[in-house]
Amino acid sequence: MHRDTAILHAGYRDRESEGPFLYGPQFSSTYTAPGDPARHSLTYGRFQNPTWSAWEEALGVLEGGHAVAFASGMAAVAAVFGTTLKPGDAVVLPSDSYYTTRLLASSWLGAIGVDVRLAPTRDNAQAKALDGARLVWVETPTNPQLDVCSIRGLVDAARAKGVLVAVDNTTATAYLQQPLALGATYVVASDTKALTGHSDLVLGHVATADAERAAALRAWRTQHGSIPGPMEVWLAHRSLATLPLRLSQQCRSAQVLAEFLSSRSDVDAVFYPGVPSHPAHAIALEQMRGGFGPVVSFDLGTRERAERFLKSLAFVREATSFGGVHSTAERRARWGGDAIGEGFIRFSVGCEHTQDLMDDVARALVQRASPV
Repeated sequence: MHRDTAILHAGYRDRESEGPFLYGPQFSSTYTAPGDPARHSLTYGRFQNPTWSAWEEALGVLEGGHAVAFASGMAAVAAVFGTTLKPGDAVVLPSDSYYTTRLLASSWLGAIGVDVRLAPTRDNAQAKALDGARLVWVETPTNPQLDVCSIRGLVDAARAKGVLVAVDNTTATAYLQQPLALGATYVVASDTKALTGHSDLVLGHVATADAERAAALRAWRTQHGSIPGPMEVWLAHRSLATLPLRLSQQCRSAQVLAEFLSSRSDVDAVFYPGVPSHPAHAIALEQMRGGFGPVVSFDLGTRERAERFLKSLAFVREATSFGGVHSTAERRARWGGDAIGEGFIRFSVGCEHTQDLMDDVARALVQRASPV
């Protein structure tokens, strides 16, 4: 069976069973469970929910491992940190990874005595900081600069030193990149973004090939209360069926956009692993399949030029986050926390017709060049 077909049917009711294709969301804080609780699969709403179970089954098909759903991507990040690290351990993070992950590590892990080491993503620089570490955190492509490292290369280096590997796969999603198949211990993703793709929910998950580690993550979720809502989970599951269609279109348009921007002398720099000028293009070709993601970042040089470009767009919305079916863009430096210029644009390509998208960007670039 083709992987796209498997994703479409993952977690749905068996074709021989009567009823809806996908069970509706189960809203319940408690379940009838007389006698010994061990006899029952459902006892209390913080422990189990059948809507979660179906979603995690689908995620397992996508990831190739055991999946555990969380209330947000950052809840998933915290669960991996919390189940693997203790005072005295060391964790290696990309210095250019998602800012809130770095913030969580410095404010929480550093405060309890975990040694937090930072190294760039490019050229697998994290491999030089692995001695004595417990966990290396990998993000590829990074958000927002879209740097790329070799997952297999870092896995091999980490294994040689007894270090666990967690990969933040949010930007690519498991549809384009399979970290577990490349040897990662954990895969983490914010499902808020391209995986569910409709900009209408907040979720996250962790996947692992190790059943015991998955059980530890579920125990963390129960004890810390970082549980997802059944309505959000059901909406996510419904949205997953169109992931191959959505992401394929987004990647096609993103590639066209990146090539167009690369050809323009009035764009200072383009960051997209799908263009040959990207310093890690060859690595991206090896470990990504079906496209290079829906995010294209580029630099227009100054804050004024970037803001004029954003205001000149006709239908591309100015908003944060990425991966939705509607194209969005933002001047990323307005948030702080990343080593980027004031004119840096993070552009999330949606599912609009490619030509319409290109026309909108081209018009906005021309307008940007005009006097105020």
